[in-house]
Amino acid sequence: MVYGPTAIYSLGQGAILPLLPIISREFGADLATAALVTAMIVVGQLCGNLPAGWLVPRLGERYTMALASAVSLLGIAGMLLSRHLGVLMLSVFVIGLSAAAFALARHTFMTTRVPVAYRARSLSLLGGSFRLGAFTGPFVSAALLAIFGREQASIWFFGACLVVVGLLVTFGPDPEEKAAAAARAERTARRDERTAARDEAVEPEDTGEAVTGSIPTSERLGIFGTIRRNRGVLSRLGVAAASLSFVRASRPAILPLWGLSIGLDSSTIALIVGIAGALEFALFYASGQVMDRFGRLWAAVPSLILMGGAMIALAFTHDVSAAEMWFGVFAVVIGVGNGLSSGILLTLGADVAPKQSPAAFLGAWRTITDAGGALSPLVVSGLTAVASLSVAAGGIGVIGLLGALAFIRWVPRYVPRR
Repeated sequence: MVYGPTAIYSLGQGAILPLLPIISREFGADLATAALVTAMIVVGQLCGNLPAGWLVPRLGERYTMALASAVSLLGIAGMLLSRHLGVLMLSVFVIGLSAAAFALARHTFMTTRVPVAYRARSLSLLGGSFRLGAFTGPFVSAALLAIFGREQASIWFFGACLVVVGLLVTFGPDPEEKAAAAARAERTARRDERTAARDEAVEPEDTGEAVTGSIPTSERLGIFGTIRRNRGVLSRLGVAAASLSFVRASRPAILPLWGLSIGLDSSTIALIVGIAGALEFALFYASGQVMDRFGRLWAAVPSLILMGGAMIALAFTHDVSAAEMWFGVFAVVIGVGNGLSSGILLTLGADVAPKQSPAAFLGAWRTITDAGGALSPLVVSGLTAVASLSVAAGGIGVIGLLGALAFIRWVPRYVPRR
């Protein structure tokens, strides 16, 4: 009940993402507009993180996920029934909004309920659940296309996944309630122990003097109050995390374009990128093991060094005689580097989130990291247009190495070893 709904949701979403440009073309969109339709998922997530941070503390994790599934179904209905490109874009945007609320609800639950000793492993599994959709979704959509011959079959599949998720989180066992009941039982046991110890001790004499000190209270902050209070960590460690998200998001833009520019056919490019993706997916739990045993830096810094260094090295191989071989080598290195960072953004967000209002903070944290990912394709496109694809790859690599330095600077300050 913790990972199952996440995996099902991401599987359905992963099945429609590769087909959004094709569906857009059926509505008469040109290439630029088709790319914009696909980008509306990311735009929706960016716009949905902060409202989700307000919603989760009020509805709870379970009902937020149920509501997100229901609203996503409205987006699915819009995609199936729309006859206009604007309606299609709005529907995809709504799905992105709902995805932000769904992901933040699960992230908040893991932050508040999972013990620190194996927080990274649990959040790496959560990251792996999200990656499952990106990895297997295209295979599902390809199978549905082979069977039904229409792109709408994948939309119906996503709708079926949403129905299953909604039923699971609404009527299935609620992990949030179970964790809360366990925490209440633990507090009751500790209170009983303290009461018993007090009863055995000698009561102090009442002198009639005033008791000094204050009664601790829980201050309730809103979204912007939480951001203001935590602006230091968000502007430092948050920006470092955004650099990792930036480098990650450059891979789907850089690698296929690089393969085309050196003369590879589509099937060879798909094979190389697929092998790199398989290695990336296979390493997601190893990342959590490394973070829990050795610390967060041992996942974040090697990941950025591998990805950034491979991007810089790739920039110098475009015109060499063995360009195809180097493309395969560095694509695999980038995949390994990304696999080693699985769950790091979720884990660092959980580490630095305030205990009193984690959802509001995590909404801001996810907005910053998602913004890094959303900015990356624009930078790749701009550098390629102004200079060349090699310059774009080198620029991405430099940002990755700078991000590694930022992690070395700020992680020890905000996330000390425990």
